[in-house]
Amino acid sequence: MFRSLKYRNFKLFFYGQSISLMGTWMQKTAVAWLVYRLTGSAFLLGLVTFVSLIPSLILPPYAGSFIDRHDRFKTLVNTQIISMIQAFALAAMIYFKFYSITGIIFLSLVQGVVNAFDVTCRQSLMIDMVDDPADLPNAIALNSSMTNLARIVGPAIAGVVLSTLGEDFCFVSNFLSYIPVLICLYLMRINTSVTERPEKKIWVELREGFSYISSEKELSSLIVLLAISSMFVIPFNTLMPIFAKDLFHGTAKTFSLFESAIGLGALISAVYLANLKTSENLIKIAIVACLLFGAGILLLSLTRFLPASLFFMVLSGVGMMAQTSAINTYIQTHAAPNMRGRAISYYIMAYQGVIPVGSLLVGALAEVVGAKTTVAIEGIIGIVAAIGFVYYRVYVRGSGRLSLAGMRAK
Repeated sequence: MFRSLKYRNFKLFFYGQSISLMGTWMQKTAVAWLVYRLTGSAFLLGLVTFVSLIPSLILPPYAGSFIDRHDRFKTLVNTQIISMIQAFALAAMIYFKFYSITGIIFLSLVQGVVNAFDVTCRQSLMIDMVDDPADLPNAIALNSSMTNLARIVGPAIAGVVLSTLGEDFCFVSNFLSYIPVLICLYLMRINTSVTERPEKKIWVELREGFSYISSEKELSSLIVLLAISSMFVIPFNTLMPIFAKDLFHGTAKTFSLFESAIGLGALISAVYLANLKTSENLIKIAIVACLLFGAGILLLSLTRFLPASLFFMVLSGVGMMAQTSAINTYIQTHAAPNMRGRAISYYIMAYQGVIPVGSLLVGALAEVVGAKTTVAIEGIIGIVAAIGFVYYRVYVRGSGRLSLAGMRAK
């Protein structure tokens, strides 16, 4: 499971990001709780998520082309420095009790712009950290494990800190967490191949990237499935402060349990993916995971028993993580090398970029029909999306390698 850690560069990246991501999840939990505590508005909860992720809908194609033309490692270092500055500004605002929703929204937007480049860069850099391409799927799965372990530990710590030391401690902790990641980055010895600057304008490259994705039906169909899930299913998590505070009459600790539960499910899924010896069944895994994800949040909407709700959150985390990670790994291992940055950018656009639009819609719908009904609708959409994807592969795209037998072989 840990074979990718034998590579020095990936090991340093893994350790540094592990610390930084815990701070990030502490801050995310604190922001969601703070916004709902101050406003009591489901719509504003969705709005904060929207502005933090909407740049990932607009910028990734440009970011992918930019990264294909520049040194990916230097770009990553720069994005981490800018993120640290943004974290300092947010921490200072909360420390001095300048509770401005407008300020939080603005700084969330700044972080969203940086993340559009940062995530694309980190994903495309992964192959440069692992000497043997055969270990790339394992590295991607370990990276996902790290992210989801932070998603368990970060909110759990935040739940305790919010009720004891206060919100400002969470924000300051995130600022300080960038120090070890920057140290690890500067200790890495990595040589990235920089594509020679072409004569073509970047807009021509953007068009080429879109044409490539459109022509690769396996890639494009998976990206569409992920976009549907990101628009209508994944944003269910936006409403968890409402579940914790209003439906279960809980506190920040209750909310942190919900965040940690979905992180635990995602970690279980990541460990399973990290132990895969081949990447032959990734499409099948994505389909099953999509069904599991939809079923998990549908059941979550139907229960009023907290332990059962937490179990269904774990189930949802398993499905969500397996779906997104399987699609990510498939794209990275099947995209043409000269198009990898642009292919990954479309994955990020379909994943992180579409979520903010969905969060805004989910927040607005919850104001009208309630949080539980909204989550139930999201679960049904997730199940229908998985069934529709299977129907497309089996019946719409024809026989031969895309027949039912062909799909099983994958």
